[in-house]
Amino acid sequence: MRIAVFNQKGGVGKTTTTLNLAAATFRAGGQPLLLDLDPQCHLSHIPNAVPLDAGRSLFGFFQGVRPLEALTLSWEGLGRLIPSHQQLIKVDSIFGKGPAILNKLRTGLDALEEAIPGQAAQNTFIDCCPYVGVLSLNAIFACDLLIIPISTDYLSLQAADQMTRTLAILEPVLKRRLERRYLLTRCDRRRKMSEDVESQLRERYGDEVLASVISENVTVAESPARNRDVFTHNATSQGARDYQTLYAELQEKELLTAPAPTGGAPEH
Repeated sequence: MRIAVFNQKGGVGKTTTTLNLAAATFRAGGQPLLLDLDPQCHLSHIPNAVPLDAGRSLFGFFQGVRPLEALTLSWEGLGRLIPSHQQLIKVDSIFGKGPAILNKLRTGLDALEEAIPGQAAQNTFIDCCPYVGVLSLNAIFACDLLIIPISTDYLSLQAADQMTRTLAILEPVLKRRLERRYLLTRCDRRRKMSEDVESQLRERYGDEVLASVISENVTVAESPARNRDVFTHNATSQGARDYQTLYAELQEKELLTAPAPTGGAPEH
C-alpha cells in the first residue's frame, strides 16, 4: 500500500504523521519505506540523512541518475528511507509538468517493488511538500491512499475544502476517485474551536474523516527534535497512544497492508 500524506497548508502534521505511522508499522512487524518529497527535508533531517550530494537523494531519481532502489537507506528502528534534498525545489522549473514526469514516481515505485522481493506487500509512506506542484502531484498519482492532516483551526477547514477541489480537478486525469481520509491533528479539547472544527469537518466529509484524532501533545512536537519517533521518545504519552489508535483504525479498515507473519520488529 502506498500512502501519501499531503495538505496544501503547512504546520498541520504531515511529517509527524508520516514518521509515526511508519513507526507504528515497524513496531507491528512491518518494514515500511519512507519517501521524503519535501525540499525542506524535515523528515530526512530526523535521522540526519540528508546527503551532501543531491544525486543521492530523490533529486537524483528525478534527474534519472539513480533508481529508487539505489537511494534507499536503512533507518534503524523505523525501516527504510529515501531522503530529500533542497535541490528538489528545482524539479518544477527543470522538468515541467508533462505526463512522463508526473508519473515518474509511480513508475519508479513499480520498478522498486519488482527489484526488492516482498516490497509490494509492504507499506510506503510519502511525506509531501505543502503546495501543488510536480512533487506533490507525483505522490498523488502514485498513491493508493491520501491522508490529509487537518489541524483543528478554522483556516484548516478552508484547506480541507481546497484539497477537495484540487482532487476533483485531478480525478479526470487519474481516471479514478482517489481514496482519501481526513485526519484531525493538533486537537486541544479545551478549546471550543477544536470541537467546532471537528463537527464541521465530519458534517462535510462524513466517513472520510478518520475516527482517530491526534491531540495537541508536547511529545509529538518535540520527538523529531530528539531524532526520534513518538514511540521511541515516550511510548506511554498521549501522542503515542493517538498514533497507535490511528494505525489500528487504518488496519481495521484495510487501508494499510497487514505485516507479514515474519520480518520487522516485534510489537512493543
